[in-house]
Amino acid sequence: MSESSLAEMLRARGLRLTAQRQLVLQAVLDLGHASPEQVHTAVREVAAGVNITTIYRTLELLERLGLVTHTHLSHGSPTYHAAGEHQHVHLVCRECGAIDEIDPELLRPLADELVAQRGFRVDIGHVSLFGVCVRCENGDEK
Repeated sequence: MSESSLAEMLRARGLRLTAQRQLVLQAVLDLGHASPEQVHTAVREVAAGVNITTIYRTLELLERLGLVTHTHLSHGSPTYHAAGEHQHVHLVCRECGAIDEIDPELLRPLADELVAQRGFRVDIGHVSLFGVCVRCENGDEK
C-alpha cells in the first residue's frame, strides 16, 4: 500500500498518518509473519523511541482498518501479516518452529461439514495446525 493510500484511509476515519503507523505497517510487510515484539525490534532500528505499547495499539488499529490480520501460532503473542495476502492456513512445527502455509481450500470439506452439522462457520484464514515438519520427522537439522 502506498503512503498516500494509507494517509487517505486514515484521514477518512478522522486519523492521521504518523511515522509510527507507517513504520509498523512497513515492518509487518517486510517481516511477513511477525509478533508484536518482532515488529517492535524492526521499528526500533529506525525509530528507537517507539515503545511496545505503541506497537500493540498500532497493530490493533491496522487490523481494524483491514490492513493486517493476526493468527495465533504459539502460546505467546499473536502473529501479524498483511491482510492483502491470500488467505492461508498455517502449519507450525512444534520441534523447530518453522511456519509453512497451505491453501485453505484443503480444509473446505471440514468447514462445510461443521456448518452442516453444527451451524459453525470456521474462519479458515485464522487456522493454525501444529505438528512436526518433514525435516524434524526425518531427523534433519534446520
